[in-house]
Amino acid sequence: MSLQNRIMIGLLAAVALVIGMVFLFNTLGEDESQAAGTPTTAAEVVREDSHRLSEAPDEKAVLVEFLDFECEACLAAYPLVEDLSEEYGENLTVVARYFPLPGHPNSETAAAAVEAAAQQGKFTQMHALMYEKQTEWGHTSEDRSPVFREYAEDLGLDMAAYDAAIANPATLDRVNIDKRDGMALNVGGTPTFFLDGEKIQPATVEEFRTLIETAIAD
Repeated sequence: MSLQNRIMIGLLAAVALVIGMVFLFNTLGEDESQAAGTPTTAAEVVREDSHRLSEAPDEKAVLVEFLDFECEACLAAYPLVEDLSEEYGENLTVVARYFPLPGHPNSETAAAAVEAAAQQGKFTQMHALMYEKQTEWGHTSEDRSPVFREYAEDLGLDMAAYDAAIANPATLDRVNIDKRDGMALNVGGTPTFFLDGEKIQPATVEEFRTLIETAIAD
């Protein structure tokens, strides 16, 4: 077997693993939320101020991801979401919503840093940095706030405004609005996806694309 074929098989296996993890986390999350008796009627899948990773010029469907920047499954899903956004960008709007999990010590801090960057119009850039550098800052009990501040500097943010946003409780409140919506929607793990307001649990990349294509066609 050629090296190119081995690489292709490896990539396909990695993508299949991502989809399988998404399915598993969605299933576990649904069970946890239902056991807690969390209502689903008070939540909004997308709010007016929800952050758009991409906005379709001819929007026919909206894909929403509830994510945790310290989540390895979210990191694995990140390139797939990017590919879907590019492939269906004419008709598919992609929305990212915060859902920091308690088992990840720096996930909430990371979300606050992304939100502080969003206040200066740099949401997508900080969102990308968190995933691209996750292996450098994730999965440690050490406070990574100084690292996130360095990312903000690298993006050329107004650091006085960034520091003020981090210190302002309203920034974390904005993160928690997303998390409360997610909990009410029975999101218990990440990544969890909604397509046009309905939770989806695709088992393969092909099924993911089929769901999107069907939503766009309707």
